[in-house]
Amino acid sequence: MGGNPKFMQQAIQLATENVTSGRGGPFGAVVVKDDVLIATGSNQVTSSNDPTAHAEVVAIRNACAALGTFQLDGCDVYTSCEPCPMCLAALYWSRCRTIYFGNNREDAAKAGFDDSFLYSEVTKPLEERTIPILCLLPEEALESFHVWDSSPFKVNY
Repeated sequence: MGGNPKFMQQAIQLATENVTSGRGGPFGAVVVKDDVLIATGSNQVTSSNDPTAHAEVVAIRNACAALGTFQLDGCDVYTSCEPCPMCLAALYWSRCRTIYFGNNREDAAKAGFDDSFLYSEVTKPLEERTIPILCLLPEEALESFHVWDSSPFKVNY
């Protein structure tokens, strides 16, 4: 199993306190490095009017700010619930070491947070998705990548 139960307990406590305080949904996350708490996050979607302010994303932002980096190499993330597709992608982009979760996606669905639509949507070809996704000005858009390739500010990640 691995992981440190005390950090999962903190993520769960954040989730519960987030609900009882009226700040948001029942989700909490903590970022840990070398068995030291680096940052926390709780769901702030409704309190901040930000659909991306899920607990994991907030925790990633806070941890990166605390560490002064855009990657969480060597960090473990404890989240009260299995990450949704957006959070899972953000966690992968963060390059964290391990993701531990409490509730699973079925538990979330029973509580009214059903992400099954998103899980199925991302596997569909673009032309079959619910929201139209259309390519526009691809040749012009490539210019940004050409500039990036030769930029002295380029940072590989």
